Amino acid sequence: MQKILGYLRRAVQEYDLIHDGDKIAVGISGGKDSLMLLTALHEFQRFGLIDYELCGITVDPQFGGIPTDYSAVTDYCAQLGVPYHLYRARIGEIVFDHRKEKHPCSLCAKLRRGALHDYAGQLGCKTLALGHHMDDAVETFLMNLFIEGRIGCFAPKSYLKKRDITVIRPLCFAPEFEIVRAAKATVPEIVKSRCPVDGHTAREEMKTFIRTQEQLHRGYKNRVFGAMRRANVDGWGGVTYKRDLAMDDPATNGKPERFHLLEKQQQEDSHADSGN
Repeated sequence: MQKILGYLRRAVQEYDLIHDGDKIAVGISGGKDSLMLLTALHEFQRFGLIDYELCGITVDPQFGGIPTDYSAVTDYCAQLGVPYHLYRARIGEIVFDHRKEKHPCSLCAKLRRGALHDYAGQLGCKTLALGHHMDDAVETFLMNLFIEGRIGCFAPKSYLKKRDITVIRPLCFAPEFEIVRAAKATVPEIVKSRCPVDGHTAREEMKTFIRTQEQLHRGYKNRVFGAMRRANVDGWGGVTYKRDLAMDDPATNGKPERFHLLEKQQQEDSHADSGN
């Protein structure tokens, strides 16, 4: 758990995720990632470094028209003393019965995110925390590159103007294996996904691809993540990496020299302002 808290603290500092007075809704699917996020935010809250409130939100897609049993999540939130809200939606019916999507993941995720945004707003929460981790970021980046032909990923922090809500991903530095290890020792029960295509998606194929590359080229995943950060893809550079477009030079295209540490830039600016 200490490692998870370390990753969370780093993300909070790197991306300025949490502030005093924030009321944070934690999106809880019942899986290991979201429950570990809730646990980590609860533990981090106890340190008293930042004064914020927590509540848990679950949107049940009701796959097959059958409500999912989230009693384990209800009990765990009660154990932590975190208010918990469960909303039933017809997302499963819309995606699989009405639309009959052959590739349902994108639409399903979009509908679930929209529902989370709505319910968080109704509860007066201006911040929504999601449980995406480092592996999720690398997978999404590579899927966008190989499948859609574009460079991009979800952001560690993003403000949705129309909803007036900020979405944060405090576990974005945590590797999945660390979350699995911590969950086994911390989370009492995981709610298994009832999605009809669970385990048979493009993301699962990408996971397999990354595992293969990791076996062939040790450190592959970390290098891809590092490249995302140094290139500041969708804000992943944080306060550490700053890409100065004015410094771009074809002779250094694709080389680390194109990227500059923000701290170094600030030191240079301070030196210039002092007149030295």
